[in-house]
Amino acid sequence: MSLPNINRPVNRLLAALPEHIYQNLAPHLQPIELKQHTVLYHAGENYDYAYFPSHSIVSTVAIMENGSTTEIGVIGNEGMVGLPIVLNTGYTNSTAIVQVGNGGYRIAASRLKEELNRSEVLKHLMMCYVQARIIELGQIAACNRYHSVEQRFARWLITVSENIQRDEFQLTQEFISQMLGVRRSGVSQVAGRFQKKGIIKYSRGFIRIVSLEKLKASTCECHDLIKQEFSRLLRVE
Repeated sequence: MSLPNINRPVNRLLAALPEHIYQNLAPHLQPIELKQHTVLYHAGENYDYAYFPSHSIVSTVAIMENGSTTEIGVIGNEGMVGLPIVLNTGYTNSTAIVQVGNGGYRIAASRLKEELNRSEVLKHLMMCYVQARIIELGQIAACNRYHSVEQRFARWLITVSENIQRDEFQLTQEFISQMLGVRRSGVSQVAGRFQKKGIIKYSRGFIRIVSLEKLKASTCECHDLIKQEFSRLLRVE
C-alpha cells in the first residue's frame, strides 16, 4: 500500500481548497492506512478525527435492532468522513466502515474545528459538501426503494471503481450483501449474471470490471445524479 504525498493531495475535497487554506491544514494532516473492514466509528460515538480517503472507500451504514444493515452513503476520494465535526453535533447514528482499503489522511477534530472557525471559505466549502451528502443520502434511499439489486450492484461497482481509480478490487459477497441490504444469495445470482454477460470477473473475493460500458448500461440514473451534484456544489470532477 502506498500512502499519498501530502504535498499533492489525491483527495479531491482537499484538492479543491484554496492554496493558502490547504497549507494551513497540511501540517496537521496525518497520512494513514485505512484497512479493509476497519470500523472508523460506531453509531453514537464521538468523532475524534476527520478522515479524507485517497484510494479507499468508506461506507456509512445503518444497523437495525435485528442486526440487518444497509448502506446509506459512500465516501471516497471526493470527500470526508466526519460530518458531525463540521456540524458540531458530536456523533451520528450511522457506522463508518472501510470497504476498500488503502491510504488516506486524518486530522484531529479539534484542529479542524479551529480552522473552520478561522476560515469562512473553508466553512462554506464544507457546508457545500454537507449539502452534497444530504442529496446523496436521499438519492440512495430512493435507489434502495425503487431500483433492482442488479442496478444497485452496478451503481455500487462504478462508484467504487471511480473513487479508487482501479478496475479490480477485493470484496466478499457477504460484505456486498451487507452494504446493499440484500441476502448473500441475491448478490451471488447478480454477480453470476454479470459474469455471463462479460461485465465482470469475480473469483475468491476479487472483482474485476471487464466492460465498463456494459456495467453503465446495467445501472440506474442515481450514480450520475449524485456525481453531477458533487460537481455542481464542489466543482469536483
